[in-house]
Amino acid sequence: MHAVNGISFDIAAGETLGIVGESGCGKSVTALALLGLLARAGRVRSGRATFGGRDLLGLSDRELRGVRGKDVAMIFQDPMTSLNPVLTIGRQIREPLETHFGMNKRDAESRAAELLDRVGIPSPKARIDDYPHQFSGGMRQRAMIAMALACKPKLLIADEPTTALDVTIQAQILDLLRELVREENAALIMITHDLGVVAGMCERVNVMYGGMFMETGSARQLFGGPRHPYTLGLLQSIPRLDAARRTQLQPIEGRPRDMLSPPSACPFQPRCRYEVEASRNEVPPLAEIEPGHWVACFNPVPAEEWRRTREAATA
Repeated sequence: MHAVNGISFDIAAGETLGIVGESGCGKSVTALALLGLLARAGRVRSGRATFGGRDLLGLSDRELRGVRGKDVAMIFQDPMTSLNPVLTIGRQIREPLETHFGMNKRDAESRAAELLDRVGIPSPKARIDDYPHQFSGGMRQRAMIAMALACKPKLLIADEPTTALDVTIQAQILDLLRELVREENAALIMITHDLGVVAGMCERVNVMYGGMFMETGSARQLFGGPRHPYTLGLLQSIPRLDAARRTQLQPIEGRPRDMLSPPSACPFQPRCRYEVEASRNEVPPLAEIEPGHWVACFNPVPAEEWRRTREAATA
């Protein structure tokens, strides 16, 4: 089974790149593969992940431990389960500082308090001795961000960083990430299923389905004129504030493909309104339809389709 197959992307310092798609499409697996954190049954069969002139996929476990947390850090999806419940918050933030920089406990604890203060935790010097259960959901997520930023990584991967948080806390977390990326000139990969988050955070976006990239381009290109039927379907299924009353949402019919049965055709073909004969027999390659805008489709959505859809919804 190929959870992810044939994807390629790059990211520059100070840039925010979005990877968006339904649950199970391979977003998180992509990030875990980069850091060598796949489950025991998973393996990378081929490919490269070049970072700082080194292929991360070719590093030994020991070499990867020197990269994880220091040069590349990840904010995991669920702070409820990602934090160790029997260790204090301060101890968990200190660990990468002591491991990678050889800091003594006193200096590492002082730095941990600074990090908690930076991510907006009140009374940080007192709270570093608290356990995860003593933090609210939003505070746990902030603590996860503090841990990820401890060693000032060059690449930060945020896997659904606002899952299970209310909208007010979501906005605060996203503002915090945006500010930290700007201050540190770090690269940020934002993994999410929330197109609103992508629109507000990302310069470039990869739309993922069935372990493959269906469309890639700038946020302006994808939100202004989606060309893949799946991207169009995602946008049409979102409620709009400017839509006329009683406007019907247009869900994507059908179910995601069975990942146990690799397709010999377009993975989105069974759910696609734009399918053609080639879609049933071949996997479409990514093709550039305008500078920087790539689509894996034999019959791309007409450029004016999204404009017509929006006009009809607001009429």
